[in-house]
Amino acid sequence: MKKLFFILFLFTTTYPSFSQNLEQVRWKTHAKNTKIIRDEFGVPHIYGKTDADAVFGLLYAHCEDDFNRIEQNYIWAIGRLAEIEGEKAIYSDLRAQMFMTTDEAKANYENSPEWLKKLCVAFADGINFYLYKNPNVKPKLLTHFEPWMPMYFSEGSIGGDIERISTQKIKKFYESDSTMLLSAVYKSPIQPNDNEPRGSNGIAVSGKLTESGNAMLLINPHTSFFFRGEAHVVSEEGLNAYGAVTWGQFFIYQGFNEKMGWMHTSSYADVMDEFVETVFKDENGAYKYVYGEEQRPVKSFKVSLKYVQGDELKEKSYTIYKTHHGPITHSIGNKWVATSMMWDPAKALTQSYTRTKLSSFNEFNKMMDMRTNSSNNTVYADTDGNIAYYHGNFMPKRTIKYDYTKPVDGSNPDTDWKGLHAVNELITVFNPSNGWIQNCNSSPFTSADENSPKLDDYPKYMSQDQENFRGIHAIRLLRKATNLTIDKLIDLAYDPYLPAFEVLIPGLVNAYDQSTKQNQSLNEAISILRNWDYAVSKESVSMSLAHFYALNYLQENTAIDGMSVLEKIQYFGISSPIEERLAIFEKTIAQLNTDFGTWKTPWGEINRYQRINGEINQPFNDKLPSKPIGMASGQWGALASFGARSYHDTKRIYGTSGNSFVAVVEFGMKVKAKSILVGGQSGNPDSPHFSDQLLRYDEVKFKDVAYYKEDVVRNAKQTYHPGEKVN
Repeated sequence: MKKLFFILFLFTTTYPSFSQNLEQVRWKTHAKNTKIIRDEFGVPHIYGKTDADAVFGLLYAHCEDDFNRIEQNYIWAIGRLAEIEGEKAIYSDLRAQMFMTTDEAKANYENSPEWLKKLCVAFADGINFYLYKNPNVKPKLLTHFEPWMPMYFSEGSIGGDIERISTQKIKKFYESDSTMLLSAVYKSPIQPNDNEPRGSNGIAVSGKLTESGNAMLLINPHTSFFFRGEAHVVSEEGLNAYGAVTWGQFFIYQGFNEKMGWMHTSSYADVMDEFVETVFKDENGAYKYVYGEEQRPVKSFKVSLKYVQGDELKEKSYTIYKTHHGPITHSIGNKWVATSMMWDPAKALTQSYTRTKLSSFNEFNKMMDMRTNSSNNTVYADTDGNIAYYHGNFMPKRTIKYDYTKPVDGSNPDTDWKGLHAVNELITVFNPSNGWIQNCNSSPFTSADENSPKLDDYPKYMSQDQENFRGIHAIRLLRKATNLTIDKLIDLAYDPYLPAFEVLIPGLVNAYDQSTKQNQSLNEAISILRNWDYAVSKESVSMSLAHFYALNYLQENTAIDGMSVLEKIQYFGISSPIEERLAIFEKTIAQLNTDFGTWKTPWGEINRYQRINGEINQPFNDKLPSKPIGMASGQWGALASFGARSYHDTKRIYGTSGNSFVAVVEFGMKVKAKSILVGGQSGNPDSPHFSDQLLRYDEVKFKDVAYYKEDVVRNAKQTYHPGEKVN
């Protein structure tokens, strides 16, 4: 077999036309073995003879829906963004190359198991076949996709851990030889994610809380809108998974099969560390670094990056430095700093794909022992009635006497990672007696109420014990939950109450009541807030007042540094100076009067959904049609998050993140599910599926998921093989 592969390799590298013919033979075979059935909402149900056929069909279908986003994701991931966005993006490209060059990606692909290589080839074939059949589609840059590219997209999250490394710090270090003389003032390049746009809610409930006695799962990612499409992928090799797929990835990222479901929430577990290196030049001018009693050579390699400038394509070269801790990403004073994170792409891709084909908790738990899902928590439910939670997955062992939330001394071998924690050592929950588990990017130590893991049982680096308003909201609702159905769980997930304002607004009202110099022009607005039930709606004037008051207060940044959003809101409501509260509210009233003509503007007139075209960055415009949305920011505790802000010259705020793909799944003798997708499945404004789910999204009217073949066929609107013309 190896000999045959070597012969084929020689032919394909020596005779490119042979390679092209071989590629087209694969296209034809895959297309013949694959069928795409689209339902009334355009959701693709892909049926393939093999897993590779199904992957081929999935990528072809996703190209039909939004090739633009597939290409953009890979341009970013493989480090070629500056070739279309100019020099401003070159340090994003350099960051990508720091952790994996193209040659390293190719090597990871070549060293992968044969079954995984087949899927990677099918991935590339699906996209390339689409481009071949649609010559009118003009890529910005990537005219041919390669099977090594998924190595850059292995864990599931777009960006993932690498996006937490500051390109500004990289630029300061690598832009000139003088950058070793940076100021010693330190600000970590690893920044925690905000609640928006990245976050998520995951809720699992056992049969003791459901009407049917079956376990249920809420899949509620909070991502950038149109970030993931919806898909159903089936093969005769045991694949039958439904859920959300990040554009360009070939596995269901958040979803379910007939036996189980999995929901990933962004994890704030400490899985990345910074090591301060002691670097010097030896007598030969070579860089070395101190490690215990050793003087080790600093590894270095050159990369050349292209960037567009006007009509020209220019090039810059950089020398990247690495120690055994990882690449040098910045400096503190005259000290170099290396950043360590999980980077095992073939293994991570294996974990991401095999997860979708499992059928029991024991299998799932064994899969988690691969420990490469570094940026995510996982909420789980299955048909046997089990519910579970994993706080992270990749967790390095460290010596607890060091504070790894700050850079540690890389010259001290004792600070090195000591391998990985086994799954049974991680913060986990399994079948708690209260019957529910929640994670809203909040503390794992409140994930199952009184049955939650205990903080003192784990090393302090495993998690921050930090709550947010979404977590508080979820816990309150779940404590009262009984006889849940799919529809009742949807209602719970869209509860309009906003717990942030039960602290903030009474503090404002009290400040007004206690003021010795009351501004009578505020009296009516204060009266409206005094009688508010803290629930968001399109008609609510109180919501408009509260949103901008809270936002203005946060932007004033008067709270003590290091506070979370929750702690700041509590401080503003309870401990901040009375005069300060009233001054910021006066500013808020003036802002609303200026921007909207009156502070009495209902929330729906301000908070809008607008999608003008298929571009990734929308040109929002107050003069063009948009739709009022009665949802709110997750910062205020909205489980159903709609993250919106003003853009360019707009006064209205437009949603760009939050609830995107949402599903509720019940695991019984047969799996049942409902789902919704913001806007629609297609990124093409001419498609009937560009915005056909918007009214449902606004009115919280989920669609029934067609999972079983008979249901898929019954709801079919289009059935075709990849490459065939579709009416």
